[in-house]
Amino acid sequence: MQPTLSDRDFIRLSQFIQKNYGINLTQKRQLITSRLSTSIQARGYDDFAPFVEHLLTTKDQSEITLLLDKLTTNYTFFMREKGHFDFFQNTILPNLVEKHQKDKTLAIWSAGCSTGEEPYNISMYLMDYLGAKASQWDTRILATDISNRVLEAAKKGVYELPDTLPAGWKQKYFVPAVDGRFAVAPVIRNNVIFQPFNLMSPIRFQRKFDLIFCRNVMIYFDQPTKDALVRRFYDATTPGGYLLIGFSENLSLNSPYRRLGPSTFQK
Repeated sequence: MQPTLSDRDFIRLSQFIQKNYGINLTQKRQLITSRLSTSIQARGYDDFAPFVEHLLTTKDQSEITLLLDKLTTNYTFFMREKGHFDFFQNTILPNLVEKHQKDKTLAIWSAGCSTGEEPYNISMYLMDYLGAKASQWDTRILATDISNRVLEAAKKGVYELPDTLPAGWKQKYFVPAVDGRFAVAPVIRNNVIFQPFNLMSPIRFQRKFDLIFCRNVMIYFDQPTKDALVRRFYDATTPGGYLLIGFSENLSLNSPYRRLGPSTFQK
């Protein structure tokens, strides 16, 4: 029998998730029950009431991890929204490489990186563009997500590859793994730094970023949450730096960024 989620516990749980992680689930009651029911029963809960009470009272990290892993959708793949990568290759990279000729350092953040395809993809474009000079540059990419489960998968870097990869990339940037899958080559994997990060937290990394990818993440946030995050991104971006969001997303009219095109913005 499926556990019951009362009106009171649904409100308490959805408010907790939105306040702490920005995810708006106020219209997603069925999603919560369908994704969590089996897992909470496996943990010994017959109903949602004691699970919610325990979670909100103790802030048990294992329960929070379960919550985030089950309720966040981590859908991504190589070459997703290729228009961004074309703009990155043809416009952003030439601009940033010229800008950083002296220090030879690029600061790039993949925010909401999921299982890692996006930051690895970015790194492949960097290696392709810089060519033989890549070893002279520090292009390490920060890749963050709130889900420890997807970060562990990202660190392993083993995937089924799509046919949409540029010609030669499979041989150049991957090595055969098992079951027809491929592992990201060390030269690419070592260029990405994965760590957990909650986008609702203050952004206090050591450097400001030349480029932030935050694609298809803010679709889960309400407008005030989204506006506040964009302001934090803006403050964490270098002058002239870029923000790329998903093609299905947009920023409000009062965004501090300057629009360059669909889903592409500059400070």
